[in-house]
Amino acid sequence: MKLLSVNVGQAQAVPYTDQPQGLTGIDKRPVDGPVRVAAPGPKGVGASGLAGDAVCDTRHHGGDDQAVYAFAREDLDDWERELGRTLRNGSFGENLTTEGLDVSGALIGERWLIGGAVLLEVTSGRIPCRTFQGHLGEPGWVKRFTQKGASGAYLRVIEPGEIRAGDSIEVVHRPDHGITAALEFRATTTERTLLPRLLAAGTALHPEALAAARAYVEKYGEPQGV
Repeated sequence: MKLLSVNVGQAQAVPYTDQPQGLTGIDKRPVDGPVRVAAPGPKGVGASGLAGDAVCDTRHHGGDDQAVYAFAREDLDDWERELGRTLRNGSFGENLTTEGLDVSGALIGERWLIGGAVLLEVTSGRIPCRTFQGHLGEPGWVKRFTQKGASGAYLRVIEPGEIRAGDSIEVVHRPDHGITAALEFRATTTERTLLPRLLAAGTALHPEALAAARAYVEKYGEPQGV
């Protein structure tokens, strides 16, 4: 398992975002050399966990629990075949493009050691937005991406440091609860009856997803067998 590319984006003005200044950093491109990774601060204040990477709409993106976004090259290849177009590394706005790692199948709380130094922890899947659809220019993209369910994974920074393309990725911790980023994604989008299952991931889960799961159980109770 390895890191194929580290991708960062600059703030650009576009017509397809509802960010107040009309800016987005979703157009991320692979960079040479090492990139510093560190916890950026709470959501709404902190932006990207990668130095030199723009996150413009901090209402919905960035912060400690969405510091880094990873997507598998294998899933990009699958979308290339389906869409009939080339998708370079970073096309989905991901900071890390990986090889040999089932990113959407990663467990909430799973920890990755990158380059023997940087330690990241999986928190949730990525919910698509209008900006993502506008960036790709694919009609109905939000629905298509959601239906496919290969969400990629957001990660928080446990141990900061520098990473670069070609670094090894080692899974050094896997919880035993079975709650994957893809399952969390389904629970918070199309299959909300799955929300109670997310509680098994505890505080490793993105706080917003954890709050949604708790609110669901409080309102509807926990389904039998969960």
